[in-house]
Amino acid sequence: MDSKDIYVLIGVDTETDVGSNTPYYEGVKYGTPKLLDLFEKKNVKATFYVTGDCVKKNPDMVKRIYDSGNEVGAHSLLHETVGDPLFALPGDNPLLPHEVEPRLRMNTEWLEEVTGEKPVSFRSPRLMGSTHVINALENLGYTSDASYPMYYYREQFEPYYPSRDDWTKKGDSTVLEIPNFADMTMESNDPGLERDRDQWPLFRTEGAEALIQKIDNYLDFCEENGYAKFLCFYIHPWEFHPMKSEYSFGETTVIPYEFITKNCGDFALAEWEKVIDNLLERNAKFVTASETAEMYNKNEGNNND
Repeated sequence: MDSKDIYVLIGVDTETDVGSNTPYYEGVKYGTPKLLDLFEKKNVKATFYVTGDCVKKNPDMVKRIYDSGNEVGAHSLLHETVGDPLFALPGDNPLLPHEVEPRLRMNTEWLEEVTGEKPVSFRSPRLMGSTHVINALENLGYTSDASYPMYYYREQFEPYYPSRDDWTKKGDSTVLEIPNFADMTMESNDPGLERDRDQWPLFRTEGAEALIQKIDNYLDFCEENGYAKFLCFYIHPWEFHPMKSEYSFGETTVIPYEFITKNCGDFALAEWEKVIDNLLERNAKFVTASETAEMYNKNEGNNND
């Protein structure tokens, strides 16, 4: 990669509304078409990471994503914690290591049944990846994983091939790990987690300019340290359709924190368009996850070679 170029991967985590907090797919039904239209308008491509449950319940929309020329990747079977938890969630039971590969295989097969093409790109829900996930992906023939949360691990700052013994370290896996960028120049006020470094969901809670500032800071950090300028984003279709402040179903009522549902809908779409325009003005190169893996395998060489 040319150190002067800026590469952009838009990862769209295609799942139930408000993440795992509801069983609904209003965002997939109504938010996804808005994103597809925007991407076509701007002549950019994205990678949609789709859960197995989503493709089973919305096969026509997933086929529409695929037919649009955007990439369809995998996002676990049921938007579950497949890797190492970063923070506690109510009712969350992370998969045991031996459960990971069979469920990812099922996710893979369900996507292939609808699109006719085996997915090769993956992202763990909530960026909670692990060594077990990387090794399972390698066994299943995946070429990239975009789960690494830079704000939390703060060690890898550009795409890399991870170790089969510790996915946060460099090694000889054939699966390219693509970190999700964060602001590495700021002083965090969130001890331990340091989630205030993260990119999400600033574009809609504070506006495009707040996210663009984080982009500027990250690019300056890369320039100063000689890292490849690779911006990996994570967004969700439900952010582009109005979400409710609370949801009642089954035997419970779910009340998400305000920042999770704030400004979802047309405001979020308008702000996200501003972010894309800003990146296009910088002559950024928009790539899918599979294109990124091919680029690194060709130009950087896999550590196994």
